[in-house]
Amino acid sequence: MTETRIAAEAETAKAPAKPSPVEGIKEGSRQLRGTIALELARDTDHFGEADKQLLKFHGTYQQEDRDARKARKKDGVGKHHMFMVRCKIPGGRLTAAQYLTLDGLAGRCGNGTLRFTSRQGIQFHGVLKTHLQDTIAGINACLLSTLGACGDVERNVMACPAPHRQDAAHDELQETAKVLAAHLAPRTRAYHEIWLNGKPISETDTSPHDLEPLYGQVYLPRKFKTGLALPEDNCIDVYAQDLGLLAIVEGGHVAGYNVLVGGGMGMTHGNASTFPHVGRPICWVPAGSVVTAAEAVVRLFRDHGNRSDRKRARIKYLVHDWGVEKFREVLSGYLGGTSLTPPRPVEVSGFDLHLGWHPQGDGKWYYGLSVENGRVKDEGNQRLRSGLRAVVERFQPGIRLTPLQDVLLCDLDPKERPELEQVLREYGVRPSEEVSQVRRHSMACPAIPTCGLALSESERALPGIIDELEAELKRLGLGDEKISVRMTGCPNGCVRPYQSDVGLVGRSGDKYTLFVGGHVLGHRLNFLLKDLIPRAEVVPALALILERFKAERQANESFGDYCHRQGAEKLQALLPSEGDRSEPHGTNGDGQHKPAAVRSAPAEGAALAKPQTLVVPLPPTSVPPRMTAETFYAGSPGEELRDHAFRYNSDGSVRETVVYFYASDQRAATAAAGDALRREAVYPGRVDAQRLYAARKVSDTYHVGDAGHERRDYRVEYLPDGVVSQTVVFHYEGDARAADAPSGAALRRQAAYAGRLP
Repeated sequence: MTETRIAAEAETAKAPAKPSPVEGIKEGSRQLRGTIALELARDTDHFGEADKQLLKFHGTYQQEDRDARKARKKDGVGKHHMFMVRCKIPGGRLTAAQYLTLDGLAGRCGNGTLRFTSRQGIQFHGVLKTHLQDTIAGINACLLSTLGACGDVERNVMACPAPHRQDAAHDELQETAKVLAAHLAPRTRAYHEIWLNGKPISETDTSPHDLEPLYGQVYLPRKFKTGLALPEDNCIDVYAQDLGLLAIVEGGHVAGYNVLVGGGMGMTHGNASTFPHVGRPICWVPAGSVVTAAEAVVRLFRDHGNRSDRKRARIKYLVHDWGVEKFREVLSGYLGGTSLTPPRPVEVSGFDLHLGWHPQGDGKWYYGLSVENGRVKDEGNQRLRSGLRAVVERFQPGIRLTPLQDVLLCDLDPKERPELEQVLREYGVRPSEEVSQVRRHSMACPAIPTCGLALSESERALPGIIDELEAELKRLGLGDEKISVRMTGCPNGCVRPYQSDVGLVGRSGDKYTLFVGGHVLGHRLNFLLKDLIPRAEVVPALALILERFKAERQANESFGDYCHRQGAEKLQALLPSEGDRSEPHGTNGDGQHKPAAVRSAPAEGAALAKPQTLVVPLPPTSVPPRMTAETFYAGSPGEELRDHAFRYNSDGSVRETVVYFYASDQRAATAAAGDALRREAVYPGRVDAQRLYAARKVSDTYHVGDAGHERRDYRVEYLPDGVVSQTVVFHYEGDARAADAPSGAALRRQAAYAGRLP
């Protein structure tokens, strides 16, 4: 029965998982039509759930004014619905006339602001349903689009925005971005029918029509992001792209591209199977074949991506789970079966913000204006929106949006420089030259009040943090250091916080996860320094490390490099212990953190509880006690579940780390009360229990039975390269397997088999 049972379980594990509800919505949408047109005509302020999902493909998100939530609830009034509308602008390039059209729409249909995104697009916030069609139609009227700016398709294609006319490669990247964006765009006529007065089909017609040649009926499993970069200027964060194209320049022109696949920043708190990931070099393709190669990667993702678990549906998980060699092999089949050319031995070496004045090489200049967090608004004496509008009306510059949410004003006559600077000063706009390095290199996502996924503030919180950090850097004489600080209100990582020198990711309320050790070049991930850190303690914690950085840095070592060299344990030792913290920040009165109650698996984007440790005083003894093991728990009082444990050697070092999984492979913080233990994973030494994807695993032990009565069923043991070395099966009284043994039955036999049992 042993082998038969394991074989049956393995066969069940191979069975296709049920598609996610979103897949069903897409499949039945009639190529993204749904009932959007009908709902748009109704006198309501929002759309139903299915149409809400489909609207994303059309470039808009249905949102809620979260600032008004409490007051409206108190008054017995429902949610205040509103919409974010996003323009897709390949390479961030638009004309003066287009910019002025968008500025006018922001005043007539939005909340009076524009927002430059971290993918070189423009967003409108606060658009009401009654203005939604006018906004999208107005954007199209100036020959821009919102189609594919969101949704499970190719998003906005990024490229270095700098107009260096003396360098043909920059123009070639811009042109390639434009071609790729057009080639990979959705083809459905639904967009024109709904928003641009195209001839609609019958709302009840279910026959095939305008099928997508690339995306098919259900489009991609999740969003797909592409960016083009130069080795000497990775301003677009090429390693963070689903498809990164690193240009190889020969003779002044782009000869071809190293194709990088699998970048992506999104993760879910408490879900160890999700993680940020940097793109991996797959192959090299000549410039003339880059569109074909890009389409092949998209088709591979379409066919093999995870359509059951949207948290694990990005292409990075294919690259991670398959490995680079298998990915290459499968991709080769999408390119005719020929062997792929290995990537060139070229790495990213530079990063340019493109701020300040720069010659274009054609007698003209461009000016890079720093826009804090991309928000273009009039507030107090700083009237950025009015100032930009005045500059664009007066000088008619070309507009380029940067990946760091700034704007380049291009094609300027050098004689216009004094007048342009004077106009900006009249509107209270601070020149880029007067903005500190750390503020120039900072980015934040919108978060609260508009984003429904946000757990914490971001755009409204980061300026204050930068104010404090500027003061500390000035005190330490480090004001000229290029330190990238990126902040998001949730772990989805929209402004790429997991690559930066300092990353802040919202956890709950005013608490964040603090990461350090990345690099402005974006070629590596940072690591977790402190979790659930209150916002008020972020800069004091960084200041302690900055002091050591100043004293101990090596020649030309950046802050991120220093943190990377020191590692997590050394830097964490510099921070105050939990017991040293002051009372006000979420304590229970004795210096210990209040454990967050987690009674059921939270919805996507909800806050998760961090496993806590209860410190119990040991009784006096004449022999110093030696800790042999330490277990960490999560859950509300009386419902705690083991999350992970450290087992120690006699010298105090960690021998191994054990991580516990419940129900459908949930961690303790996301498991529901009463969920049974299902798996124990063992790793050698000390590993970060929240970031397991990079750790080497020793074994997995699988359990069956109700909570409190779990029994070991079998264990899979691994070699250092991840190959299964043996499978151990446990038998109980009567030689029964765990699921068939009566309550209280004792273990009687364990049988070891070479390799993994079928």
